[in-house]
Amino acid sequence: MNAATETAALSEAEQKQKYNLNKLAKQLRHAVGDAINDFNMIEQGDKVMVCLSGGKDSYTMLDILLSLQKSAPIDFSIVAVNLDQKQPGFPEQVLPEYLKALGVDYRIIEEDTYSIVTRVVPEGKTTCGLCSRLRRGILYRVADELGATKIALGHHREDILETLFLNMFYGGKMKSMPPKLVSDDGKHVVIRPLAYCREKDIVRFAQAKQYPIIPCNLCGSQPNLQREVVGDMLKDWDKRFPGRIESMFRAMRNVVPSHMADTKLYDFANARADGVAREDGDKAFDRESFSDPARISILASRPDDAPSASACGDF
Repeated sequence: MNAATETAALSEAEQKQKYNLNKLAKQLRHAVGDAINDFNMIEQGDKVMVCLSGGKDSYTMLDILLSLQKSAPIDFSIVAVNLDQKQPGFPEQVLPEYLKALGVDYRIIEEDTYSIVTRVVPEGKTTCGLCSRLRRGILYRVADELGATKIALGHHREDILETLFLNMFYGGKMKSMPPKLVSDDGKHVVIRPLAYCREKDIVRFAQAKQYPIIPCNLCGSQPNLQREVVGDMLKDWDKRFPGRIESMFRAMRNVVPSHMADTKLYDFANARADGVAREDGDKAFDRESFSDPARISILASRPDDAPSASACGDF
């Protein structure tokens, strides 16, 4: 193969790589745009505080939000915030250099939560609970200081499903991470723009973009965490049963309270036969029929009657 042929082949490979990256970026923008529209996450004049950890998810969230900001029909501002928790060996120059080169408004907050966590939590015990509570309180304070109206977190679809199963297996609750909710102090609105995004798409996107990933050595060094076990279970299901993850996430958006068992959500005590047909009534003698999960669309995350937003037009 001569030099000209090698150059042409390389160019063709580069073009294919660029095409695949653009296609993946479009899919992610579509998913984020749908989530923003479905839950009214971002409104005119919002100041969105994007919490940047240095991991693949938060880098991707910032990237996609900056992209959507250019084409959105509303005006909103973005400020990226990183909490430097003073973990030993933390490369504190990485994020400032990246964000400065990106040209985005940012703040680096320095708080030594690492010393608190390692002092309070016994060796060998999970640090995530205390660490997350400390981090949450600091980020709420920073949101107040910045005048941020929305706090954006980088949790994706699998994070949401993992939380659902963790609460079911270990907490006895049907509870997960909502795409949008008022914070526990009642002062902030927390949003998760990646709620409809598949983790494997984020992994591919982050690899292609070559983000300067910063690992969390504090919790990342703790093996056999419950979340890790549940995450492995979901990955195994996704590999062995294509479409199951999509079906499970879709179920979270199609809850039928009358067919659960929570007396706070449905008035079972006063249920009476009144001769009026109802869609959510019991069909005790009918055999349930189910569709093949493998046939569910990759981006299926909404009820059948919910409209889908365009990749950039509506948001």
